Amino acid sequence: MDLNVVILAAGKGTRMKSRLPKVLQPLPNKPLLSHVLQTSLRLNATRVIVVYGHGGEQVKEQISSQFPG
Repeated sequence: MDLNVVILAAGKGTRMKSRLPKVLQPLPNKPLLSHVLQTSLRLNATRVIVVYGHGGEQVKEQISSQFPG
């Protein structure tokens, strides 16, 4: 059975008083989104889809730099 993961990563992060999108806020040493992506990979997800909105270019760059391909 295949595991597909959809990550909703479109929050602005205004309550965090930051210009960074919510999913790029650091949690210890890496963005929140990275933690979720790494967990998805550890679960051997067949397909991981990230739905992004606010700060989409920043989110795309972060994903590309940490998870190429």
